[in-house]
Amino acid sequence: MKVTVLGAGAWGTALTKLLHQGGHTVALWGHDAGRLEVVRRTGRNERYLPGVELPQSLIIEADLSKAIDGAEFIVAAVPSKAFREVSGHLSAFTGVIVSVTKGIEYETGLTMCGVLATTAPHARTAALSGPTFALEVARGIPTASVAASNDAATAGAVQQLFHRPAFRVYTSTDLLGVELGGALKNVVAIAAGVCDGLGFGDNSKAALITRAMAEVRRLGVACYAQADTFTGLSGLGDLTVTCFSKLSRNRGFGERLGRGEKLADVLGSMTAVAEGYPTARSAYQLSLKAKATTPIIDEVYRMLYEGKNVAQGVRDLMSRDIKAED
Repeated sequence: MKVTVLGAGAWGTALTKLLHQGGHTVALWGHDAGRLEVVRRTGRNERYLPGVELPQSLIIEADLSKAIDGAEFIVAAVPSKAFREVSGHLSAFTGVIVSVTKGIEYETGLTMCGVLATTAPHARTAALSGPTFALEVARGIPTASVAASNDAATAGAVQQLFHRPAFRVYTSTDLLGVELGGALKNVVAIAAGVCDGLGFGDNSKAALITRAMAEVRRLGVACYAQADTFTGLSGLGDLTVTCFSKLSRNRGFGERLGRGEKLADVLGSMTAVAEGYPTARSAYQLSLKAKATTPIIDEVYRMLYEGKNVAQGVRDLMSRDIKAED
């Protein structure tokens, strides 16, 4: 079948390779025609996936309408800030759209599949999430993920689409929980990076992750997601790898802040967006609306958007009133 991947960053490119290995006809679209031409000519996307060879038979298409023509599945891998704009071109699409973008829209509080419900109302929607670094997937390193949809048959179809010997896919019908877990962990990963930058140890990070898991679950349940989802691949699994790995863009972003770099300098030097940055603002707003207690998310928001000193933010977390573990 024909599958179109929207977004020629690391994750979109890695999934393009994976889908091609599954025997599908795959078209890759990106907003930068010049960069796409380099990918076409060299067979590589060196900016995002250095050293990874791409199949020669990939369709590289800079025209969005041509890229999606005839597609049965569309994989949306564009940054959250561009998600509504790009998905607005899919209003007539009647196949399956799989969001692999982990974010929350600030203006509406919607996850990416929530956005798709408004921009692509005739499509069936799903999310693919989990502890899935693009470079490892592109290199064929064993990985597990979860395909989620409110419709079990759609989740199963996405599972069949992506499942490979080195890429195991589970299913879930808790679409909201899977998307929230994938988005919120990026905010926590920034906090974990701050701890690394400040020189804290493994005790600190283990405590941070454990308490963050409690508040992510608390916020998710307040938004009517299922509590058990947050102990799965899109919750605990994704949270763990993103907070510890050197490949984590969000953890690295936080580490640079912890070392004392200015926010504007860090943002200006990044080749790709750290999704935890816009998500921190969205998550903070969502927690206020849901009346959920989220101290770690709150402190990350204040560091990023109110200029709070990162060391002071950590001290304020540690000096909160003592309580029973929840």
